[in-house]
Order: sequence, then C-alpha cells, then structure tokens
Amino acid sequence: MNTIYLDERIDRVIHIQGEDYLYFSGTSYLGIGQSEDYKKILVENIFRYGPNHGQSRNNNVRLRVFGEFEEEFAKGAKAESSLVFSSGYLAGIAAWQVLFPNSDLCWVAPDTHPAIVPSTLKPNTQLDFIQWKNTCLEVAESISPQKILILGNALNPLSAEIHSYHWVEEIAKKHEVTLLIDDSHAFGVLGEGLYGTYHRHASPNYDLLVSGSLGKGLGMPAGIILGQSKHIEKIRNQALYGGASPGSPANLQAFLDSIDIYLQKKEWLNSLCQSFYHKTKDIKQLKGGIDLPVFIYSEDSWVEKLEKEKIITSSFPYPTSQDPRVNRIIISGFHREEDLLFLTEKLNELSTSS
Repeated sequence: MNTIYLDERIDRVIHIQGEDYLYFSGTSYLGIGQSEDYKKILVENIFRYGPNHGQSRNNNVRLRVFGEFEEEFAKGAKAESSLVFSSGYLAGIAAWQVLFPNSDLCWVAPDTHPAIVPSTLKPNTQLDFIQWKNTCLEVAESISPQKILILGNALNPLSAEIHSYHWVEEIAKKHEVTLLIDDSHAFGVLGEGLYGTYHRHASPNYDLLVSGSLGKGLGMPAGIILGQSKHIEKIRNQALYGGASPGSPANLQAFLDSIDIYLQKKEWLNSLCQSFYHKTKDIKQLKGGIDLPVFIYSEDSWVEKLEKEKIITSSFPYPTSQDPRVNRIIISGFHREEDLLFLTEKLNELSTSS
C-alpha cells in the first residue's frame, strides 16, 4: 500500500486524487474532533486562552484550568492525584525517571510503549505477554525480596489485546512492587467514563502509576500521569516538569466544558463496536472483540482490495520495516452505521472468496 499524503484534516471520509474513501484507521477513537458541538466549545476556549501557553507551570502567574483539569481527571480515574503534561511521551519519561532509579529490578512487557521504558532497557519481543507474565512470576518466586518496577501497556493496539495485571498481586506478596502502565489507547475507550484503566489495576498491595497520551481517544494535545500523591509530588519537582511548556489550556478547558459530549461519543462508539463484532465474528481472517474499536485482519491482499472499494484501513510493518505488516480496521465515533454496513459487506465478500 502506498503512503497517502493529505492536505486537510482526517475524517470518516478522506479525499485522495479527487476520490472519496471511507477511512478506518488512526487513533481518533471517539472522533471528538468531528463533533460540531465540541468544535464550537474548543474555538470559544481558544479565544479565551489563546492558541498556546508556553509559560512554565512553576511561574508565579498561573492558569487555574491546569489544576482543575488534574483534579477532575484524578477524581474520574479514582486516583489520589494527577499531573498533566504537553504529551503522553513526556509524561511517560517523567514517570520512569522518578521510579526507575529507586528500583532493584525492572521488568518490561514485550509490547510496552517506549515512552515508559528507561533508555537503557529494551523489552524482550521474543515473548508474548502471557509468556512474559509467567517468566515474571517464576523469577519473582526464585529470588530474594527486592524492589521491582514492572512496566506495561493497558492494551496492545496492534493485536487488539487487553492486558490484565491481577497477577502482580502474587509478586507483591514477597516483593516491593511498583507498576507503571501506559494507558494511551485506553483513555476514552476502556474503563468507567473517560478516564482509562487506573481503577482496574489499583491495589493496596503495590504502588500504581498510569501515564499516557490524551491525544488519541480524547483528542487533545496533552499527556497525563495518575497515581499516589507521594509519586506525583516527586514528579512535580523534576526539571522535566518545571522546564517544559504545558499542554494547551484551551483544549483542557474544552474537555471540562464538554464531558457530556465525550460520553455520548463513547456510548456511540461502543454501540458501533458491538454491532460490527456481531456482524463479522464468523469471518475467520478477522480478530477483535466488543470492547475495543480495533480489529486485526490476517490477509495482506485485503489492503489493496479494500482500497479498490474506496476503503482505507491501517497497514504497516511492525515493529521494524523488515517485519510483516499489521493490518487493522479502526472504528471511530465519527463513523455512521452505513459506513460499517458497507465495510461489513465487503469483508464478507473477501472472506468467502479467499
């Protein structure tokens, strides 16, 4: 599949050389940027706060919206505290820079986002998540008590797998454990409300931090860290926090002003995912579930065949350019029922002819 360059925003329909294509790719899971009501609120807040705010959060003159956003997000996620950054990548780096130096061992899940992986470490991609989990349990049982930092993703967006970390409880019976999870692809999609999976993984038996990008499901240029106040305050005292420009205050305020719109979008996305799953569950070349808007298909030839039907899906080699392509269908809150019906029809035709 050739690389496609656009000169306009991505929407449910994109325009390529004068032709209209249905778009089933990207990470705008809720499709919030296509909501006319949301855009109106955002524009109003851009006029209120300006297009950018490059001032340090430690300045003696500060905007209230940052603290108000952090308070709302921590409350929604059921975390003690939170800290907002300009990106999820920066948030992840800030988190591991505080946690990693205080650990004796650091175990990294195979699909962990690089934002939360210390620069001196690399995940073992020869293992899948279950194999890695079992290895962690075996090693934890065989060694003396240590301070262990465990890193992983809430879900793998390239395989449509949701991860469980209940097994960390077993390790925490013997060791002092801190769990850092990247929630980038879960915010707005998984968990109660819009706030990701923090409450799913929280435990009194180990320390939990969750970081990630808010630029995917929630569609705003910012990142966040959720966790216990003792960790958040250490991160707040880093030069990485005080020296970096914060995220856009207009987008943060727009979120606070339009939570109802976001929730409506999530409800719509959930209904689309359930409908698509039930209509395609018998297609053996397709893998996915009702909880995620990501569906994997195994036939490389379908990429070009779908493109001929004016349907664009996600397809690229991963994790390197020499690896096999990962082919995905991404459903968004900006899609309509008729979009999925057309896609389902074409997938069933491809399945029966393969």
